[in-house]
Amino acid sequence: MEESSAMLRRWRPTASPAARTLNGVGGSGEQRTSRGLILTWQDISVTAVDEKGTRKVILDRITGYARPGQVLALMGASGSGKTTLLDTLCGRLGQDMNGTGDVLINGRRERLSYGTSAYVTQDNTLMTTLTVREAIYYAAQLQLPASMPLEKKLTRADRIIREMGLGSVACSRIGGRVCKGISGGERKRVSICMELLASPRLLFLDEPTSGLDSAAAYHVMTHIARLTQTKGITVVAAVHQPSAEVFELFNCLCLLANGKMVYFGSIPEAAKFFTANGFPCPLRRNPSDHYLRIINKEFDEEKFSPESPSAAEAIETLVSSFRSLDNFITKTQAMGTQNDILPLINEQAGFFTKLLVLTKRSSVNMHRDISYYWFRFVILSFVCLCVGAVFYNIGDPSFASIQARISLIVGITTLLTITSLGGFPSFVEDMKVFRKERLNGRYSAPVFVISNTLSSFPFLGLNCIIPGAIVYYMTGLRQGTDHFIYFVAVLWTSTMLVEGLMMIVAAIVPDFLLGGVIGSGIQAMLFLSCGFFRLPDDLPKFFWKYPMYFISYHKYGIQGLYKNEFQGSSFKDQLNTNGFFTGGDHVLKTLQVEMHHSKWVDLAILCAMVIIYRATFLAMIKLTERRGPIINCGILKV
Repeated sequence: MEESSAMLRRWRPTASPAARTLNGVGGSGEQRTSRGLILTWQDISVTAVDEKGTRKVILDRITGYARPGQVLALMGASGSGKTTLLDTLCGRLGQDMNGTGDVLINGRRERLSYGTSAYVTQDNTLMTTLTVREAIYYAAQLQLPASMPLEKKLTRADRIIREMGLGSVACSRIGGRVCKGISGGERKRVSICMELLASPRLLFLDEPTSGLDSAAAYHVMTHIARLTQTKGITVVAAVHQPSAEVFELFNCLCLLANGKMVYFGSIPEAAKFFTANGFPCPLRRNPSDHYLRIINKEFDEEKFSPESPSAAEAIETLVSSFRSLDNFITKTQAMGTQNDILPLINEQAGFFTKLLVLTKRSSVNMHRDISYYWFRFVILSFVCLCVGAVFYNIGDPSFASIQARISLIVGITTLLTITSLGGFPSFVEDMKVFRKERLNGRYSAPVFVISNTLSSFPFLGLNCIIPGAIVYYMTGLRQGTDHFIYFVAVLWTSTMLVEGLMMIVAAIVPDFLLGGVIGSGIQAMLFLSCGFFRLPDDLPKFFWKYPMYFISYHKYGIQGLYKNEFQGSSFKDQLNTNGFFTGGDHVLKTLQVEMHHSKWVDLAILCAMVIIYRATFLAMIKLTERRGPIINCGILKV
């Protein structure tokens, strides 16, 4: 140990060749640094409260920096806090966590403008029905300023596609639930391409090699390293157990263990540091594997040898040794003073441009999603053929057909609206894409809600007009074009309303199975209180009559269709030789239909409920979204 202590006294961190170049040794390096951003953080501490109310320390006094033209790797065992540190630097710390410390840009507490920084999440959340080129084209139109011509936007998108090596798969669909699509490494590069469109000067990567084989991981990181060096981007990446080839691409290493910083510095100096503390890396072993094995407490009982220290002891030795290097803190504090250029303000596309692009993108997605609309259309048409066969040609308005008409109206309304449950998986996927792009500052929640409504309107209409016409004319409901138009309008509006209801559920419960169960349960409760199973006056006053009966969209849809079918008509009792006629208004009174307003008022109420449900969906998004910009530099909240 005395020999190790002597080695430690002789060891002091020195700058790597890349760092020396960026410090100004060479004209190109100095020019690149002057245009780049230096990110520094000092004494970052993060705590969280678990379900039992116990406060747990996630990060403990972490200090470091990231420089232009370099890739900083945040490494550590599972649960070491590297993702939390990345989220803290990005300004995405969860609301259930408290953080303290300073995050500075070029030595200042500044809030970066849009497009100055970008964040690539671990999950490749993309629209699976789009091709690679389409996805990046749409991202370019959303991110780049409205003053830039469309041709230049698409040209930049094509250039980035080529730079990331995606030219061969540019016309291939991304793939997922609908089709197989491109590989995982190519999806990762698509995600990176979409974030590089705005030419950010600060890039955060969360597990860029996760789920990739060694060859794909090396290919992805090689492209990132090349772009970092050529464009002077500051890159911070949380990486889990990279290969030896990938590890050599990093310029700087931040090694964490149990929320504490074990080492920070260049890659070559890391080997010297571990050797000086008695943990030399064996020959022909991946250095990153060696470092992580030394500080991994999950397998603390497995020692290299009986006399070797445990992982907890090794962590304590390394942390104490590194914290004794006072010059590291001084260097970090002085780092920001090397560059005082503040980030420029990047423009975004305008509101209507975003609305148009999102509506077009959503329409393409819906058109290609077979299970979302086209399969539903086929099923609805088949079901309506079955309903038409069962109620085929009810006949002239007769007293005996009254109950059949009532059952048909209630049944077809329920069947056409309940199929909206089939679109719930697509809602969940859309919400994932929205939350990712919303956090990255692409567009606002109102633009997303309006564009989704506009794009779904014609597809839902198609699912109501053709199946509705099949059942309407096969069964022989009340003749007249105006009556058929009203019939379709009620079905169309009701379907839009149920879509809005399921989107609210998707915003609150982003789970396929649980969300579907909750959505069907809500619809069942609304259907029970609509006044069909029990007349309105017979419903229990508490809850089922007030308020469920009055907020049930089934009530207004069914009563409007009752009026459309019965009001102003008469029904002959064929069993009565005197030719007794029963008036349609009498039937409506028997069903306790509200007659103080017309059927158009019922349709107007349904339209108002569509707006209310979409507004509620927007409110749920606002309440459930994680607040905070891409990065908000300054003093973290306590």
